[in-house]
Amino acid sequence: MCVGCRVRAARADLLRVVAVEGALLPDPDKRLPGRGAWLHHDLGCLEQAIRRRAFSRALRLGAMPDTSGLLRYLRGSIE
Repeated sequence: MCVGCRVRAARADLLRVVAVEGALLPDPDKRLPGRGAWLHHDLGCLEQAIRRRAFSRALRLGAMPDTSGLLRYLRGSIE
């Protein structure tokens, strides 16, 4: 389920995201260790997840993580 729009989708249609040292990293190969959150390859879903603080809850973090790396990755994959 996408943490942004809350729509169920196949694993192949979603991007796994993990938190490493307070920053969100994309995990396109779905192999990084740790708890992951799932997100559509869509900037709108990322914006919704940030607004709702969904990453903090899904990844069980105390504070909102840095999303700049994930934002750069999504912008690059869409263009």
